[in-house]
Amino acid sequence: MWTVLIVASIALASAEPVTFHGDKVFRAVPQNDEHVELIKSLASYTKLDFWLPDSELLLEVGKAADFRAEYDVAYDIQALFVQNNLPYEIMIDDLQVAMESQLNNNIRSGHSYEKYNELETIYAWSANIAAQNPGLVSRSQIGTSFEGRPIYLLKVGKPGANKNAVFIDCGFHAREWVSPAFCQWFVKEAVNSYGSDAQFTNLLDNLDFYVLPVLNVDGYKYSWTSDRMWRKTRSVNQNTFCTGTDPNRNFAANWGTNGATSSPCSEVYCGTIPESESETRALGDFIRSNLSSIKAYLTVHSYSQMLLFPYSYKHAPAKDYDELMSLAEGAVNALSSLYGTVYTYGPGGKTIYLSSGGSDDWAYDTGIKYSFTFELRDTGKYGFVLPESEIKETCEETMLAVKYISNHVLNNA
Repeated sequence: MWTVLIVASIALASAEPVTFHGDKVFRAVPQNDEHVELIKSLASYTKLDFWLPDSELLLEVGKAADFRAEYDVAYDIQALFVQNNLPYEIMIDDLQVAMESQLNNNIRSGHSYEKYNELETIYAWSANIAAQNPGLVSRSQIGTSFEGRPIYLLKVGKPGANKNAVFIDCGFHAREWVSPAFCQWFVKEAVNSYGSDAQFTNLLDNLDFYVLPVLNVDGYKYSWTSDRMWRKTRSVNQNTFCTGTDPNRNFAANWGTNGATSSPCSEVYCGTIPESESETRALGDFIRSNLSSIKAYLTVHSYSQMLLFPYSYKHAPAKDYDELMSLAEGAVNALSSLYGTVYTYGPGGKTIYLSSGGSDDWAYDTGIKYSFTFELRDTGKYGFVLPESEIKETCEETMLAVKYISNHVLNNA
């Protein structure tokens, strides 16, 4: 009897969502190698959760590092930083409070483009918008996740022969909730603008858009039910209690080198082989099967307000560097024209940090010239807990950049 009760209580405890009361998000700027080593040593024994860069492996002198520290070590970390003259600020004083404030849209039930929607709500929305707009939108399943969930893809555009395509994916990293919000917004704008917005109508008449609202469906679900700060997939790793792989380190783009690790417990674990994950393999298979028509690949992440292009796994410039740089500049100027949001742009390795196994580099090396990564709002005030009140502006400005790139693809691919 007691054994049954104990097991039941353990199961109940493990099912309780993770809470973040008193956890703080720091921004530290290491001034020298000693500061870098100090943060790395803290990470090794306090389990710091790195937000930007993705891991302590990517720390650099002079570059800001954002990370979450649990409440019971936060004040010790502050004291250490003061003692070692390491400049820092507290971006979020209590993460639990920030998370609760994030959901500030009064509409809580059903689907809304101005709130964060749970996975099942997104599934239902994708079915409905395809059913209601059969001449413009269709839905297909391109794969199944590790835990058995469908991975749905929407094809948006007027039917036509020999059309080139733009592929847009969202929801690579589970906790980046504003990313799936953008993919939903894009489809809404396509449906609502066709026939009234001349530029968008022209794009939809002459290009197809493949829109993948959530790639990492298991991780996204888990970020709603169990751990809001979950990043990786939910695949089981052998011989360890650590779960999941970073899907954006899981592609055959200098796989397993810069900015990635073979340690399953790391947030930048690259997996056992390229496309070891059901989700990344589904994405890769679809793009390979449609490579002749897909001329642009846009992957949407958050945060840091950047527009990046290859390469991220090395500093050497891509062969199309000049065109990609010019296109990124134009797209960022279009984006900034609406609300004045400042974006940085350039090759990933130089603009943000070196990282290998990314989908944008893989797509480019596979033959898709116009390959870009969006890092949406903001620059750290809210980070991964961007309030719902900022979804509309974030999506509206990003639409301008996506349409700018798409127009270039239409005229140049």
